[in-house]
Amino acid sequence: MTLQIHNPNKNTIIMVRKNLMVFIALCFTSLAFTQSTISGNVVDHKTIPIYGANVYLEGTYDGATSDENGKFSFSTEEKGVQTLIISFLSFETKTIIEDVSKLHNLQIHLREDVESLDAVVISAGTFEAGDNSKVSVLKPLDVVTTASALGDYVGALQTLPGTSNVSEVGRLFVRGGSADETQIFIDGIRVFTPYTPTTNNIPTRGRYSPFLFDGITFSTGGYSSEYGQALSSVLLLNTIDEPVQEKTDIGIMSVGASLGNTQKWEKSSLSFSASYINLAPYLAVFEDRNTWKTPVSGIQGETVYRQNLNNGMLKFYAAFDTTNFEVNQDDINYEDGIDFKLNNNNFYLNTSYKGVLGNSWTLASGISYTYAKNKIGVETSDIEDTENSAHLKLKLKKRFNSRFKLSFGAEQFVTDFNENYNDNVIDETYGFNNNITAAFAEADVIFSKEFALKLGVRADHSAIFNATDVAPRAALAYKSSKNGQFSLAYGNFFQNPNSTVLKFEQDLEAQKTSHYILNYQYVNDGKIFRAEAYRKDYDNLIKFDSEYETYDTNFSSSGEGYAQGVDLFWRDNTSIKNLDYWVSYSYLDTERDFRNYTTAVQPSYATNHNLSIVGKYWVDRWKSQVGIDYGFSSGRPYNNPNATNFMSARTKSFHSLSLNWAYLLDQQKILYFSVNNVLGIKNINGYQYADTPNINGQFSRRALTPAADQFFFVGFFWTISEDGSDNQLDSL
Repeated sequence: MTLQIHNPNKNTIIMVRKNLMVFIALCFTSLAFTQSTISGNVVDHKTIPIYGANVYLEGTYDGATSDENGKFSFSTEEKGVQTLIISFLSFETKTIIEDVSKLHNLQIHLREDVESLDAVVISAGTFEAGDNSKVSVLKPLDVVTTASALGDYVGALQTLPGTSNVSEVGRLFVRGGSADETQIFIDGIRVFTPYTPTTNNIPTRGRYSPFLFDGITFSTGGYSSEYGQALSSVLLLNTIDEPVQEKTDIGIMSVGASLGNTQKWEKSSLSFSASYINLAPYLAVFEDRNTWKTPVSGIQGETVYRQNLNNGMLKFYAAFDTTNFEVNQDDINYEDGIDFKLNNNNFYLNTSYKGVLGNSWTLASGISYTYAKNKIGVETSDIEDTENSAHLKLKLKKRFNSRFKLSFGAEQFVTDFNENYNDNVIDETYGFNNNITAAFAEADVIFSKEFALKLGVRADHSAIFNATDVAPRAALAYKSSKNGQFSLAYGNFFQNPNSTVLKFEQDLEAQKTSHYILNYQYVNDGKIFRAEAYRKDYDNLIKFDSEYETYDTNFSSSGEGYAQGVDLFWRDNTSIKNLDYWVSYSYLDTERDFRNYTTAVQPSYATNHNLSIVGKYWVDRWKSQVGIDYGFSSGRPYNNPNATNFMSARTKSFHSLSLNWAYLLDQQKILYFSVNNVLGIKNINGYQYADTPNINGQFSRRALTPAADQFFFVGFFWTISEDGSDNQLDSL
């Protein structure tokens, strides 16, 4: 039906207009009653307006973005309690749950996202080496391509500041600490016997190949309360979580051969590596200063099995090695030298699990077992050592939010050590059982992207001493600029004496250090600069009254000492195309009154100045990587019985220039050459003096030099993989 108005009069028109205006007014009134206005202002923690913040009601299309003054405003027809979301890049998302009628004239402060890439990182005393870390001082590739390292991760770490070059030992000496003050962990679980055994003046090597590891954290001090029984340093090795593809690695070397394989399934994978080393062919060509009856030979094998579960990952890691040799070494007190023979068998098993429990809880647990047996012959004496050790660990972590995380846990160390000593006169057995129960807790508090704090405490109860040691620890970091930050760290650290002491005496105390560290770190576009000053105070160090630890030695825990210094590090891999280099320098001032020292002096293994320069250059035309490594250390102290003052003499400075060359025959075949101390510099590690003076009343001496001034290595490495592009450049 159509409504028609014919010839309307004036009154009718006026009436229609009035009704239309009333209708429109009613429509606008109704609309006004059904819509609400949401408005406010978005600023950061410094009340600076945030331009472009996204503001919206959850589950609707109603929203707006903040203007250059941080202001926003929009209307909505939603009623009742709603959820307002405010988000912006590099800031934490904020949620407001409130009745719509109250969401006006809001003053919203967004907090910075403290988990962003440019956030502050606590770095005091810690070097990261891994592709997943925010700041990597080294990459996994560096561990095996550093010219002087010869594929040993310990050798690569000795190019970092804070370490002293003790070339005849081959272990880590960190910031004035002895070699046994550094502990090594695999996937968070302790390794009790990380080095292959050796004899005097022949450097040892780490037992574990870098082939199966993708992350390394080297803490030169101030480390987390999660780790204990280490006075100076911890080295954390993390096995690869997930291999990229299946492959086989074959190596033929001047000192032996190696084989590795990786198998990969839908939710699991298995990797193994094995090697055989025999120095007899090498020594037939390059004789050294020792008289070898049986040159060094050994077999080493490792395997990792990974199983992805619904909420975590389970890993099984196992390693074994065996070493055998017999040698005659010069000795100033024995005209015919001293015969030494060694047979060692070592087995290490590690099982670890990391997973998510829900409600922001995570779990990390593990257990390790070590079996080590040494059969040693020194002239007519036979020594047989057997060690069984285990480590059990449980750690829980709760993430309350991005700014507060709490972790805590407990662990048990068990060591059963026995030694049988037999010669023409003595047949004795020594040993000890050392059980340590520990608990730790640590909180991470992130105040902003510029300021972070870590607080922790650790308690160790030693059954052998029936004593509990409590160690508080703290670290903080402040981001002073876009690329620079400062860090501070303090902590107490305890460690029981090693087996050379405990097998004879258990009425002692745990040794102690206190660390104080100030660090500055600058990172920008492939460049890293670190400067770190530190102080360490030692208490309860082991003292004894004989030349070496023996069954009739008197021991005490009365030793003390200090170490202080400055470490500098610079790395640049972007300024010059294809060139990557780093420079490390350390200054160390340290004194100790320990062992059989008559007063506090610089120990024989410590060097005041250490310098390392490492360079790697890729030559496209040659399909090669060329590496160079120069190491310098100032003279080491030694005691001259012909002088008046104890430990007042110094060796000459140590110099060594090493080179390596990796040539790609094709994408998966590599020919590798390296030479240590290419200039053949005659370095001296110290001096041995006669037990009795000569007719002139002077003690004769001989220089303690490396068994060989140089070491040459040649290898061919072939990778067979699915995509045909992988090679072993990252495992040389």
